[in-house]
Amino acid sequence: MNLKRNNGTNRESPVVVVTGAGAGVGRATVREFARNGARLGLIGRDPHRLKQAANEVRELGSEAVIAVADVADADQVEAAAVRIEAVFGAIDIWINNAMATIYSPFEEISADDYKRATEVTYLGAVYGTMAALKRMKARDCGLIIQVGSALAYRAIPLQSPYCGAKFAIRGFTDALRSELLHDRSKVRLTMVHMPALNTPQFDWGKNQMPTRPQPVPPIFKPEMAAKAIFWASRHKRREVYVGWPTWKAIWANKLFPGLIDRYLARTGYEGQESREPADPLSPDNLWEPVEGDFAAHGRFDKSAKPGIAQLWLTLYREPLTVGLLAAGLWACWRLRRNSARLKNADR
Repeated sequence: MNLKRNNGTNRESPVVVVTGAGAGVGRATVREFARNGARLGLIGRDPHRLKQAANEVRELGSEAVIAVADVADADQVEAAAVRIEAVFGAIDIWINNAMATIYSPFEEISADDYKRATEVTYLGAVYGTMAALKRMKARDCGLIIQVGSALAYRAIPLQSPYCGAKFAIRGFTDALRSELLHDRSKVRLTMVHMPALNTPQFDWGKNQMPTRPQPVPPIFKPEMAAKAIFWASRHKRREVYVGWPTWKAIWANKLFPGLIDRYLARTGYEGQESREPADPLSPDNLWEPVEGDFAAHGRFDKSAKPGIAQLWLTLYREPLTVGLLAAGLWACWRLRRNSARLKNADR
């Protein structure tokens, strides 16, 4: 099913901007929207990977424009938005997905590295939102999607820069949502919170641990995330919790935060450390992009699950709940009716 423009016009297919479009969740999301007829604005630092993503968009029958930019630089993000609009016109959907992380105990991270990871992940989303809102609010329509994480609610050890940034995005988004409601704006905000995903993040994130990092199992394919983001673009949901692990982490932390602190103190290190020794000379993408044909997937294809059933249950929880409730009421009615028949038969 093709996308429809959210402003009710009959102009060409909608314009969707994705930051961090060259690899990981961004790359999978670009493919998902391209399959559904969107025109894509691709923002990232690596022109080679952006060109590969743009070629995939064209192979799927859609159009793409590349805008090389570091999302930690507000001027570069604004210039990217100008370039995309110059080619495609008004932006309908802006997806803030770009991120950077450091795998390390907090006390071993330098101040400059911590600042950089925060600027990319948190301020990158802020600057993207600024560029999008500047355009959307003037037209009084549009959608901004923040790609979040279960770690935006439940932080884990060895990833304090990433967790702190994801918490910050959630707070920023909630504050801005209230402002838009106050202004009676029709621009919408939503967050899509992800579970552990098989992306190149664990191949090129800056690693200061003795072993190569891994996502905390269970691990899902990035296409699961892309489908959730696409679904969020078509449904009015304040937040989307993708998959049972995300739902479980968020609600367990709301109910038993102290218990989860202690549980992660025991298991949080081992769960993120693979059995492969780290290569101290391996390049990372904190300050500069890493060369190579990285795409949507990382190195965990053998253990990554599609997650389609979990995604379906997550996205359609309301009708499922209503259906289960109706089924339960019907079962009770049948039980009472059969009991009444048996009593009448015994008389």
